[in-house]
Amino acid sequence: MSFSNLGLSDKVLAAVAATGYTTPTPIQEQAIPHVLARRDVLGIAQTGTGKTAAFVLPMLTILEKGRARARMPRTLILEPTRELAAQVKESFDRYGVGQKLNVALLIGGVSFGDQDSKLTRGVDVLIATPGRLLDHTERGGLLLTGVELLVIDEADRMLDMGFIPDIERICKLVPFTRQTLFFTATMPPEIRRITDAFLHNPVKVEVSKPATAAVTVAQSQVPAGREPHQKREILRRLLRGAKDLNNAIIFCNRKREVAVLHKSLQKHGFNVGALHGDMDQSARTAALDQFRKGELPLLVASDVAARGLDIPAVSHVFNFDVPHHPDDYVHRIGRTGRAGRTGTAISIVTPLDTKSVAAIEKLIGQPIPRAEGDFTVQSDASETDEQPREARRRDGSRERSGRNPRREREPRQGHGRNGNSQPQAAAPRVPSIGRPEPRRTPRDVDSEPADHSHLPAFLLRPVRARV
Repeated sequence: MSFSNLGLSDKVLAAVAATGYTTPTPIQEQAIPHVLARRDVLGIAQTGTGKTAAFVLPMLTILEKGRARARMPRTLILEPTRELAAQVKESFDRYGVGQKLNVALLIGGVSFGDQDSKLTRGVDVLIATPGRLLDHTERGGLLLTGVELLVIDEADRMLDMGFIPDIERICKLVPFTRQTLFFTATMPPEIRRITDAFLHNPVKVEVSKPATAAVTVAQSQVPAGREPHQKREILRRLLRGAKDLNNAIIFCNRKREVAVLHKSLQKHGFNVGALHGDMDQSARTAALDQFRKGELPLLVASDVAARGLDIPAVSHVFNFDVPHHPDDYVHRIGRTGRAGRTGTAISIVTPLDTKSVAAIEKLIGQPIPRAEGDFTVQSDASETDEQPREARRRDGSRERSGRNPRREREPRQGHGRNGNSQPQAAAPRVPSIGRPEPRRTPRDVDSEPADHSHLPAFLLRPVRARV
């Protein structure tokens, strides 16, 4: 079947043909006719199967008729992250060529004034993250009573990020007669409750079983020790020895671990970028753009980059940390092997990850084979200096070394620099900045004159004893 058989308008078909696509994906083939028929749709598909175009193309056809009003968008698309929202806007820019549609983006890290001015001019398509959208509605600068079509994309990611209460609030602000499109890759019980509450007699479009791994991705696991430096050494070996590695995303569980691993790889000569939630929007956008263009072949990321980002040519995915939730594993490895390409996903597994790996294998319905080769790493801590001091120990305390270089540079008390026993004048004590004063023993206190400069004068007056 071709796109011309789906009921799309001539302008949309021309834009699709200009991009080089000729055959719709299974979810596009099944979902687009129902969207054009103004039915509610529940779409379940793996990441990388073309879900974005499955709602963008019919929306462009529907929006050819009608006109936007100030502060009252005609359609609303909710995305869990800024990157996904920007990616959807790029799809509208690509397929909406030749149509005079106003598309606005409401995400964090951008000036409220600029966004408000776009809303004032009237918006046909509003793409937003839930938090920033509610901020605008509470300020009175946005009315959702004119929304004709609501799209909730990556709903399971919304659940993981705690956006479900916000989604429920937003659904109550839009008209009851709206059309709702709901797309997700997994169907946990909370998502089922939301679909039952806010979708009216939906058409279920399921092109794959929920939470299944793509068959185009070759999966494997590599055993590692408990120490972080052992995992970093194994990762460097994998990166240097990987076949056909064009670029790779390396996933960590925590933002702090992203920073540590990024610094470690840079120290060992790798051209690598970082992406996590604490970075400002300009830095996140720049890192993604460099990775897409090939200027950065490696990207260390937290799960903010695991859901829905469309980077078609990623050849490898490395799980430096095994994810705690099995669903996250499916989304991580879904960054590779997209659009019919083959990909490789390798997980570094420590003894502490046994239960997590078992849960992942149960979810995807297949074992993760062990990679061939010897990945034994010595257990010495020779690479701990590559970490920031505050990240060396999980409790935040500093590790004590056996020798104090500062103390060795200073002459011993009572001896000259040349080894003679001539006493030297004691240097004035200057308090160190940013470093605690050395602990003083009772002997040190008794040998020094008392310092009463901090006492008021009346307390220093001599006290006369009564006879």
